[in-house]
Amino acid sequence: MNLTLMTDKLLFPEGPVAMGDGSVIVVEIKRGTLTRVYPDGRLDTVAQLDDGPNGAAIGPDGAVYICNNGGAWKWLDDENVHLPDGPPLREYRTGYIQRVDLATGAVTTLYDSCEGRPLNSPNDLVFDSQGGMWFTCLGYSDGEVRRYGALYYALPDGSRIIRARSELISPNGVGLSPDERTVYMADTMVGRLYAFDLDGPGDMVEQDPTTTAPGRVVCTLPGYQWLDSLALQANGKICVGTLWNGGITVFDPDGTYEHIPFPDPVTTNICFGGADMRDAYVTCSTTGSLYRCRWPEPGLKLPFNV
Repeated sequence: MNLTLMTDKLLFPEGPVAMGDGSVIVVEIKRGTLTRVYPDGRLDTVAQLDDGPNGAAIGPDGAVYICNNGGAWKWLDDENVHLPDGPPLREYRTGYIQRVDLATGAVTTLYDSCEGRPLNSPNDLVFDSQGGMWFTCLGYSDGEVRRYGALYYALPDGSRIIRARSELISPNGVGLSPDERTVYMADTMVGRLYAFDLDGPGDMVEQDPTTTAPGRVVCTLPGYQWLDSLALQANGKICVGTLWNGGITVFDPDGTYEHIPFPDPVTTNICFGGADMRDAYVTCSTTGSLYRCRWPEPGLKLPFNV
């Protein structure tokens, strides 16, 4: 696969969004910004988000919605390698969901809790065609005690948030099947991809009472591989950023998979754009890089874009 390096000047990029004008919007977790990357490599700060913006998606109103982990870790003291390095030096309280007006850069906080409990490191999100969003919280560790993560559904006007699945180890990437009857979630530290069946928007099929599994296991990767954020192809396959064995792992819903390597052990995310949805943009985070390539299959077109 031929890769084009768009830029290597980012500080731990994640949450890529392919825009209609050919630019790509990413969050820079280490810098705390929402940043636009132009095809010629120019960078433009869209908004200052602070703490740890971790995921991004365009909502039904054309705004960008952000999963902000709330500054859930400190960083390795190395300007050339961008890696998390343990819990933050200050007390961790909560993360939050933010809305960014693209025209003005104005930032609004929509949610920082659910049923009185904090959002433990919001990570990734996806909108359904009805305008609701599924998002994950990765969980949080202070070095000794770990808070569980969870999978949530919320409305972008701030009026409703529910915890659809709780007591998860490390929920990260989240995406919807083309028919929106299945939500997929990658559990980072166990290298596992789950599927959850839906009865409708935000309505998850009741958990099987005969098992402690939170959902259907699509696949668990062998060895020491972590899964990060994800996007779907139009044919329903799930493309997941893969850590330590750096690249994109493409899963079939039946559990078979193939691995496409990228030049960074922490390859965190992928998104699709272009007229035929075969332009893929991949964040390689320790090197601060965003790559463009032609993907073998078209990506799934998301409900909203600008």
